[in-house]
Amino acid sequence: MPSIDLKELQENLSTNFRPWQRSFQFWARAADIYTGYKVFQVRVSFEKDVQKAEAMWERHHEHAADKIYSMCYDMGGFFLKVAQVVGKPDLAPAAWVRKLVTLCDQAPKTPSNVVRLVLEKELGKTIDEMFERFEWDPIGSASIAQSNDVAKAMFGKLADKLIVMVHRARLKGDKKDVVVKVQHPGVQDLMMTDLRNLQAFALCLQKTDLKFDLFSVCKEMEKQIGYEFDFKREADAMERIRSFLSENNKKMVVKVPRVIRDVVTRRVLVMEYIDGIPILNLKDEIIKRGIDPDGKIAAAAKQNILKSLTLAYGQMILKSGFFHADPHPGNILICKGSEVALLDYGQVKELPNPLRLGYANLILAIADNDHLRVSEGFRELGIDTVNLCENEREELFNLAQVMFDTKLPPGVKMLQPYAEDAALKKIAVQAFPEELFSVLRTVHLLRGLSVGLGLNYSCAEEWRPIAEEALYLSGRLKAEDLKSKSRRKWRFFRR
Repeated sequence: MPSIDLKELQENLSTNFRPWQRSFQFWARAADIYTGYKVFQVRVSFEKDVQKAEAMWERHHEHAADKIYSMCYDMGGFFLKVAQVVGKPDLAPAAWVRKLVTLCDQAPKTPSNVVRLVLEKELGKTIDEMFERFEWDPIGSASIAQSNDVAKAMFGKLADKLIVMVHRARLKGDKKDVVVKVQHPGVQDLMMTDLRNLQAFALCLQKTDLKFDLFSVCKEMEKQIGYEFDFKREADAMERIRSFLSENNKKMVVKVPRVIRDVVTRRVLVMEYIDGIPILNLKDEIIKRGIDPDGKIAAAAKQNILKSLTLAYGQMILKSGFFHADPHPGNILICKGSEVALLDYGQVKELPNPLRLGYANLILAIADNDHLRVSEGFRELGIDTVNLCENEREELFNLAQVMFDTKLPPGVKMLQPYAEDAALKKIAVQAFPEELFSVLRTVHLLRGLSVGLGLNYSCAEEWRPIAEEALYLSGRLKAEDLKSKSRRKWRFFRR
């Protein structure tokens, strides 16, 4: 009778059982948060005093934020990405944002033996053979950046729960530092388990509370996350976008790290180290330099930063159709002279030409305040809506602004898309093309950056020349219809 390896059996059982355990953990916590809100909705409906009701809502949001924080902290991995998406000042309740921002404070380093094992297995050499110097303390995660400040500000105790860690090093025979991304083993299956649980939860939500096609959004997230596990693909994307921006964006440079091609595998990616300040630390840096953070000099620097990013994204989305799809603050560094560096190309998207041109047409409709063309643009893009109010065309235009523009209405400091008077309560989105989710997310992240920088602007208005050029080159717009033909220079923030 063959002997049984008890340790191997135990490991196999643990591996097979872990997805079930993780699924149970998610559903138990998600159901608790959801039912808490449903019960509270009934209770608060009996309070007639508006101010008291708002205070009650604030306290409940704080209570729910603690539970969401605990779930994301304990489960780590994919749920850190969920926290990045949910914890935006123009999307989630303020109490959620305040709590989720603290998710990533002060953490221990990833065990060096894990990093060493992956590197040496993937590259076929020892660390000493490959590197002149290798810093074992990680400088961040793949979803953030290349700075110790970023790591401290964004991650921390969650370092051991992340998917990818980033290290600073220097290759043998080189004089410049590089960044080494190392993928942790065994995380892909668990992430897919998490995502499928979230898909099921989204399906439940869209059938009950949120009149939006969340399931398609989650399906697109599944594709994007699957791509993130292939660093060869990421290297190709980085080189493609670096080449495109260097050719099309010479005056307002957005830096992209250079790939070190001979040290790239599916699970290891080595690239140029870019020195800069995390955009989250911009205010502190301005104060440290003795500049008034609310003065003209600081305002000009912020405008240049947002202008550079907006121009780069307009060119990528509308002109190329191939774009960096993850512009959250942790992926943005500010370099000397207010130059911007864009990091982490695990999430990129290529729009089919019909969608790229359809989106360009929608951008012009929003910029022109044309309600009829917005309605037609939704249909062209395959966004299927159901009217739940009387003034359908006006609310559809409002929904288009919420989804695809960065501008906030007068007097509004942040949007709450799921508030009772929000457009999503008046226009239900039954079907939403999966491919457009990355555009939607990019616009919302740009809006979040503008809110964080204290600037209000319309990306639709600023992208008008690029959208017109794309439609003109495709034959969909005549030369005499180019409204911005004689005013190609940017009019950024001049309102």
